[in-house]
Parts: sequence; structure tokens; C-alpha cells
Amino acid sequence: MTYVRSTGEVSAEFHARDEVDSLTFRTSGTHVRFVAPGAATRGQFGLFEWNMQPRTGGADAHFHRTFSESFYVTSGTVEFYDGDRWMPARAGDFLYVPMGGVHGFRAPSDEPSSMLILFAPGAPRESYFRELVEIRDSGRTPTDDEWIEFLARHDQYSVVG
Repeated sequence: MTYVRSTGEVSAEFHARDEVDSLTFRTSGTHVRFVAPGAATRGQFGLFEWNMQPRTGGADAHFHRTFSESFYVTSGTVEFYDGDRWMPARAGDFLYVPMGGVHGFRAPSDEPSSMLILFAPGAPRESYFRELVEIRDSGRTPTDDEWIEFLARHDQYSVVG
């Protein structure tokens, strides 16, 4: 039990749709909305809306040591890598990846696709995505060592998949 009082309290926090930060990867057109980053949930979870254009790459096979990741497809088709194989997922499908679980995603179909990504606990993934956009949009090509350092700083470890 994490709440120890015997009565509830007024503590709900409303976040209006128009007040949510977002970013767009210019190279792919993927648009990400930071619906509920860890800073808004007292670090308990992070919830992001991920909107991909047709035939868009996503994340190659990787894992995280300090948080789990869950994916819920809201529209279109997304392919998920579960550490063993790539599988198609459509609206209503869900993938849970515990800490250490190898996973990846992409949008290979001819239609746009969207999903919700939940990180638990609420790792500051928005800073990872902002830095990734800056790297990709600038055209800068980090060295292998720079990529490894960047990914490790954000608890992301690449694997061959």
C-alpha cells in the first residue's frame, strides 16, 4: 500500500489537450504527444501518443533496465518485435514489455498508424525523444561511441534483432 491515510484527498490534476507538449520527427513525419510524462504523474508512469506516417520505421530491437514499456495500438497497423519475431498488431492490440525485455516497433503498412506507449515508472522519455529529434533533424551523424553513450544515458540498449 502506498497511500496510508484512511480518507481520500483532493489531489487530481487535470491536463488539457492543448497544454500537452509534442514534437514531430521531420525525417519521418512521426508526431509524438507527451500526454502524461513522468513529471505530470509524480514519476509513477509516462503516457505518450505516437502517430506514424505510412511505411515508417520506429525503434530497432532494444531493451531498458529501469522501466517497463507497454504499447496499445489505437489505429492502423504497427509491427512489434517481441524479442523473437516481428508480428502485426492492429487497433485494440496490446504488447507489454517488462524491464529487460527486448522489443521494437515499426509501421510498415500503407496507412497511418497510432499507438499509446506507457512507461512505468515514469522515466523522463520526453528528453530522450527531444534529443533524438535534434540529432536526426540536424543531419548530425554521431560516432558509434557517441550513440552508445546517448542511448545508455537514456536507459536504452540496442540488440541485434
